[in-house]
Amino acid sequence: MKVYAGMDPRLPLAEVAAHARRIQSLGYDGLHVAETIHDPFMVSLLALEATTDLTIRTAVALAFTRSPMLTALSAWDLSVMSSGRFHLGLGSQIRQNIEERYGMPWSEPIGRMRDYVAAVEACFASFASGDALRHVGPHYQLTRLQPYFNPGPGPEVAIPPLYLGGVNPRICQLAGEVADGFVTHPTNSSPLYLETSCLPHLSTGLAAAGRERSSLELVVGTQVITGHNAVALDEERERQRRLFAFLYSTPAYAPTLALYGWAHLTKELQRIVRDNAWDRLEQLVTNDILDTLLPTGRIDELAALLLERFSGLADGILLSVPSDPDLDAGLKIAIAQLKNGAT
Repeated sequence: MKVYAGMDPRLPLAEVAAHARRIQSLGYDGLHVAETIHDPFMVSLLALEATTDLTIRTAVALAFTRSPMLTALSAWDLSVMSSGRFHLGLGSQIRQNIEERYGMPWSEPIGRMRDYVAAVEACFASFASGDALRHVGPHYQLTRLQPYFNPGPGPEVAIPPLYLGGVNPRICQLAGEVADGFVTHPTNSSPLYLETSCLPHLSTGLAAAGRERSSLELVVGTQVITGHNAVALDEERERQRRLFAFLYSTPAYAPTLALYGWAHLTKELQRIVRDNAWDRLEQLVTNDILDTLLPTGRIDELAALLLERFSGLADGILLSVPSDPDLDAGLKIAIAQLKNGAT
């Protein structure tokens, strides 16, 4: 199993290089770069410059806020400068954020993402070959790329693998059809979700495209609660309880709650977040809920816990780096055990 790290979305840009070097020294296979308050391609550049053998993947960059050509150019540049260590991960985001936070138009997301992926791939093909660019789809038309503006031809350049991220069945199916990999959202990464929704729909997409399961990497973006001892676990559980409430207050992330019979929580969590009534949180997000959905154990137990939970279901796992550097020695052992598939 491959092991990927995450990054605090509010990490200052000046600290990205040091974080990436720490990730590399711990033995991770790669680093996921989300899009929240920083441009993910800028963060990826800083991480690639600071490392030598770490895969850097946007997980995920927002597709509908950018032209496919601009996305393709950024990804191509990062692949060239890193000798192929950059992976392009794309996601749609929810309608309110696209329209109200970015001021961009919204349309039906699955058909649009299919067209977006095809447009980016058409750009990559033109960059690699020098041939004329022609993509005419229902949402994007790219038919002009004079040689002066083409960064190729570069057949020796590693075309960035393209990953999708999301939650719902149709995006899983689309990933099975067109993507090199799929990254699950932290809110929807439980074994029950993988077994009953994600994997079946990925398989449907793979079959429709005549592809094998081995052609797609499934990376589970789970959250974990870990620490050195019971006291540290309790402290981390409280931090995760608050984050849990914020994430699951978004209706788009509710499928896993429904799977476990907790669909009613979404509206109640929305009310808590809106009213800033965090004192009620423990009454709603109980330890039983957290321990069911978030793998919980001491750092020396973590690899065995995750292997038991995800072996046979996922090809890779997101294991974020604890803020406490005193956990690094134990974390390095856990990463090696996960990569070897044994404890």
